Amino acid sequence: MLCIALSRFPGEANVPSPRRLLSRLRDLRASSGSTPLPELIHLVAGELVSEVCSVYVQKPGDILELTATEGLNQTAVGHTRLRVGEGIVGLAAATGAVLNLPDAQNHPAFAYRPETGEDPYASMIAVPVRRGGRTLGVLVVQNRAPRRYTEEEVDELETVAMLLGELLPASGATNGGTEGVGGTVPRVFAGTPLTSGVAVGPVVLHGPPRVPIRLLADDPGTEQRRLHDAMEHMQRGLDALIETGVPQANNAADANATREVLEAYRLVAADAGWVRRVDEVIRGGVAAEAAVQRVLGELHHRMRRISDPYLRERLADIEDLAGRLLSALLGDVPKPDIPPGAILLARRLGAAELLDWHSRGIVGIAVEEASPSGHAAILARALGLPAVGGTRGMLDTAEPGNEAVIDADDGQLVLRPEAEVRQVYLRAIESQTAQHAGWAVLRDRPGRTADGQPVKLMLNVGLSLELAQLNTVGADGIGLFRTEIAMLARGAVADVPEQAAIYSRVLDSAAGRPVLFRTLDLGADKLLPGTVTQEDNPAMGWRSLRIGLDRPALLRRQLRALLLAAGGRKLSVMFPMVATVSEFRAARTLLLAEARRVRPAPEQLEIGTMLEVPALMWQLSELLKEADFISIGSNDLMQFLYAADRGTSSLYGRYDLLSEPVLDLLDQVLKTARAARGGTGVPVSLCGEAASRPLEALTLVGLGLTTLSMPAASVLPIKALLAQLDLTAFRPVLAAIRRGGAGMASLREPIAVWAREHGIPV
Repeated sequence: MLCIALSRFPGEANVPSPRRLLSRLRDLRASSGSTPLPELIHLVAGELVSEVCSVYVQKPGDILELTATEGLNQTAVGHTRLRVGEGIVGLAAATGAVLNLPDAQNHPAFAYRPETGEDPYASMIAVPVRRGGRTLGVLVVQNRAPRRYTEEEVDELETVAMLLGELLPASGATNGGTEGVGGTVPRVFAGTPLTSGVAVGPVVLHGPPRVPIRLLADDPGTEQRRLHDAMEHMQRGLDALIETGVPQANNAADANATREVLEAYRLVAADAGWVRRVDEVIRGGVAAEAAVQRVLGELHHRMRRISDPYLRERLADIEDLAGRLLSALLGDVPKPDIPPGAILLARRLGAAELLDWHSRGIVGIAVEEASPSGHAAILARALGLPAVGGTRGMLDTAEPGNEAVIDADDGQLVLRPEAEVRQVYLRAIESQTAQHAGWAVLRDRPGRTADGQPVKLMLNVGLSLELAQLNTVGADGIGLFRTEIAMLARGAVADVPEQAAIYSRVLDSAAGRPVLFRTLDLGADKLLPGTVTQEDNPAMGWRSLRIGLDRPALLRRQLRALLLAAGGRKLSVMFPMVATVSEFRAARTLLLAEARRVRPAPEQLEIGTMLEVPALMWQLSELLKEADFISIGSNDLMQFLYAADRGTSSLYGRYDLLSEPVLDLLDQVLKTARAARGGTGVPVSLCGEAASRPLEALTLVGLGLTTLSMPAASVLPIKALLAQLDLTAFRPVLAAIRRGGAGMASLREPIAVWAREHGIPV
């Protein structure tokens, strides 16, 4: 059995098990200078009184090979192999998750290997061995008795796995990177545009240089003091960086936005939660720098399963901070020189890191895990850096110095481009420079088609640091303020005065322009600490307004804060995830009740709803009697309409907004809204991702939508598109395309053909 009540040794009766094991490991390494795997496995198995302790090492070709064991047949060493993803061991390697199984052989993933002699063993725990974010192998403990290993035992084995992570490279472990001729041919990686623009240059890979660190320590008190001193050093460095600001930013508004990002970043640095966990690991006998790496690995594993991009990007900030903390613990490591005009490739990228790299001369970035609303994207826009996100797999292929192209307009990275392709992009850079100069003159002009029909172009924002973009792009207002984003950034729902201060700043920045506040859209992947729920399908579960109506005190506090923030000004509030008219009525009643208590009352109070749940289509007439406006959330509407989880990459692009059923639905909404209230009508806007894409924006305006809300980066390009659109000529063409498109999966191509023929930039 793997247990904590171990056999005692002289002078160790009162030493906790984890500390004693680490002490033995430290003594073994000190005496031999290195630790052969069989010796280490023998020590771990004996100290843990486990019947089987084995280590599988990842070899080229995504193969996991049994390299050392205590308890299984020694003849299996070097012969038993599993592919990554095969069996329990392969599953642990593929997912990066600890698998704690009381009856492993009846698990559906179990892969039987008769040569190992593991038939008698029921319980198994498989712990991935990771280094630098990559899985190098798997540590396995097995016992005859069925049991689930305790949290303390799991913690101890994860510490052993951390030590193995430093040893396995010497045992031939590989991270499965691309080798051979594949590393010389051109590759294209599709992603998501974070900013606009094109950049060409040599590749540099993100990541601090690897330096040897101590894993084990004799005196936890000394290590805790080192951690405290390093935290103070890191905070002083951040204060200096924020104080200095970014003089290289394009203008004062961008510099101010950058400073606000760094202020938000500093709040993450001051969060005691992750630092407290580092302190706990140190108390177990681990050196301060090793404890930082251990906790970073835990956070990475926990957050990598979250599909919400904003929450995932908080991991980038923590990784950045952990790197700075390690530098403070180890002494600043010199930064290597980078070639001029370099393109940075990163898995994740923190706010302060991007500033550091920008000051060193990079001209573009590609980030595997990033979203348009994340800090890296916001700073990239402020600094004028072309950037793409979601370019998965590039780091497994790229080598430092490879030539690359960032095509941020089409959302792709071209690695090792052919000479002719490179020349085309260089010419595109020259052309784009001239185009941007032309767009600048549109900033102070209203959105208007070539035949004079006005279209309001609003912003989707979630943080006060984005508010400067209102004036930067000349937007007509804020069509969606995501009130939950600031709460997610701070890790808790703010109290009423704090919320009111946030909302008041938004209204101040809008300076009389309309602002549509969406109430808290929590649930699904947007979870605050203490709100985790186990649901098979959280996107369609207890979230958004459903939480607000079930927890009315939470919703009423937010509504009170919004009313206080208005301070007598006009206030527009909309509720998300409304599925029935009765839900809207209940939420509206709560808002009106709060409005009767708050003085001064808003000059005008507008109460609206998001249209995301298709069930509202059969309740529209009744809903429009009470809703002052409707905002179509195209992202969730598409997800629910086609029963296609928008977080599932294999379904991306399978269902098109420019398809007959979606356009029919939108057309019906607009007709019903125009006829509502005796023909006076109810305003309708669209605030989903579709509004930011030129071809979709063209079609939406052609349908009759006159208010679109989008990220700031899309406003000027959409203004330019509208300025060339003869809407009077396009509407009958769109109607004819819709009539002729019966049964087609998408109407995208015929609409695009018309646009190209008429010189409209889509």
